[in-house]
Amino acid sequence: MKKILSCILMITMLAACTKDLNQVPSVEETSESVYTSLANYKSVLAKLYSAFAVAGIEKGDGNADMASSTASWGYLRVYFNLQEVPTDEVVYTWAGGDNLTNIQYMTWGASDTWVSAMYYRIYYTVALCNEFLRNATDAKIASFSESDQTTLKVFRAEARFLRALAYTHAMDLYGNVPFVTENDEVGAFTPPRIKRADLFDYIQSELKDIEEVLPAPLQNEYGRVSRAAAWTLLARNYLNATVYTGTADYTNCVTYCNKVITGGYSLESTYKKLFNGDNDKRTANEIIFPIEADATNTTTWGSTTYLVNGPIVGTMKAADYGVVSGWASIRTLREFVNSFPDTTGQTDIRGDFWTDGQTLNVDDPSSSSQGLSIVKFTNLNDDGSYTTDGGLVNTDFPMFRLADVYLMYAEAVLRGGTGGSVGEAVNYVNQIRERAYLNTSGDINASTLTLDFILAERGRELFWECSRRTDLIRYGKFTGGDYLWQWKGGSVNGQSVDTKYNLYPIPSTDLASNPNLIQNSGY
Repeated sequence: MKKILSCILMITMLAACTKDLNQVPSVEETSESVYTSLANYKSVLAKLYSAFAVAGIEKGDGNADMASSTASWGYLRVYFNLQEVPTDEVVYTWAGGDNLTNIQYMTWGASDTWVSAMYYRIYYTVALCNEFLRNATDAKIASFSESDQTTLKVFRAEARFLRALAYTHAMDLYGNVPFVTENDEVGAFTPPRIKRADLFDYIQSELKDIEEVLPAPLQNEYGRVSRAAAWTLLARNYLNATVYTGTADYTNCVTYCNKVITGGYSLESTYKKLFNGDNDKRTANEIIFPIEADATNTTTWGSTTYLVNGPIVGTMKAADYGVVSGWASIRTLREFVNSFPDTTGQTDIRGDFWTDGQTLNVDDPSSSSQGLSIVKFTNLNDDGSYTTDGGLVNTDFPMFRLADVYLMYAEAVLRGGTGGSVGEAVNYVNQIRERAYLNTSGDINASTLTLDFILAERGRELFWECSRRTDLIRYGKFTGGDYLWQWKGGSVNGQSVDTKYNLYPIPSTDLASNPNLIQNSGY
């Protein structure tokens, strides 16, 4: 069913890229015995992809990749918490028990559990990619047939993409960070510190270098990246270039958005089908790069299992969403709710909030009845049936999709990027809104298409897809007092927050073990 993820080879990779990764030192096979066939290379490549979804190599995140208190928190779950929980889109019930209070209130420090969990997940993933690349050099694959060498070079490009994605998250979340590639030594090695702007240049260079090696859009196996994924990541980074480098580059954002838009993708006609248990069928339409989930083969309590079960609260029936029970952990805040025309989804189907037994205002974040719930992700198949194993789900996470590219294009054009037009931007935004409104009643015109409108529309279209923190920072609204939401800064009605929180700190453990690192300002 999900072919690439069902062939994961049961190995633990050898490489480490920071001194305090705390990786499980269990090695069942050596590189000499693993990298001997095309099938084995593909199995290791599957492990690289699965690093974004699962926390270990056994069912339910067992046999965890890393030996730590956060070992069972997979990459996507941790990434969601850092990108969404401190924003206007999430209020979290179990913040105290799950050590998320400081994330929710934007009061975290260098010893925060989740800050460290994300950092080490990123660098574990980088280590996996580096180890694969060390064993996929031209010299290492020279004994393979010409056809197999061509395939292995595609695998190699995919590994470089996945490393670039992980490094993008490091750059976005932490700024100036450790830097290591396959060319560095393995073992007790203290990586040099790379400046954020230099890492940006490296990532963009890597993506451009692999662009022609990756398959054309829609031509790779489902769940694996194509050129369109590289173009999307390039566009996203160029959209945020002012934050990362201090220099805007909206024209390049438009350029790479145009490449994706003309690459053969189209909007899925039914919004909710993008986030259901059959959403692997949408790859030929809108989803450019998914993080796969499978209740049988890639079982995890993170990833979309977290996003399906978490919002089910109070009087909601879990079976209506394709699972056996709800976790009553994730709701949303009034400021986000008020960005929609109503709470019923009758006008805009994306704003289908659960109001029964829930209050709009949140006076106590730990009360699951305060804050409206909205279930974006479900485990239902297109026909309404579902298959689950104790609450585990089959719903893939759309890391990249066409609607995001449309909105990036519109924003980049408004910010002065050339190669596009306001008229085309309005057209793309209206395509998104016509799907949401089921008619043309939500259409806008050029005078309505403002930057503030795009930020709000990104929230409505992309909520809970791990972009909100980055978007708010780009707009200068994440910290400071220009935009307040409930519990920002730990205050019931929100309060201004120090700009240092635009970056997470380097974890104190890595700072202590690597003398090359410098803590982010203010921590």
